Amino acid sequence: MKLQHLAIGDRFEYNGEVYVKTGPLTAASEKGGQRVIPRSAVLRPVGAVDAAPAVANSSLERQQVAAAFATFYASCAGLVGEHDRRELELARQRFLTALSLTSET
Repeated sequence: MKLQHLAIGDRFEYNGEVYVKTGPLTAASEKGGQRVIPRSAVLRPVGAVDAAPAVANSSLERQQVAAAFATFYASCAGLVGEHDRRELELARQRFLTALSLTSET
């Protein structure tokens, strides 16, 4: 398991010592002190850590992102002037293309 798979506050073992994740790359030893944990480090979870993170339904996730983005885009469209609308629309299209969505959303 990698550090990015753990939530802040989760306990894990690294190099024979037990740590608690305190940040994206940091952990506190149960013996005291902070340490940066390399991204490449392989960790062993300690205690009640969900060993397999839940995988969201990707189509549902895309639909949720598309709906949230549509709301965001509508707000932005009301804030920019007419001369910036073309740039905003191009940015919108790039975003939708990156998500593999049509421009209908």
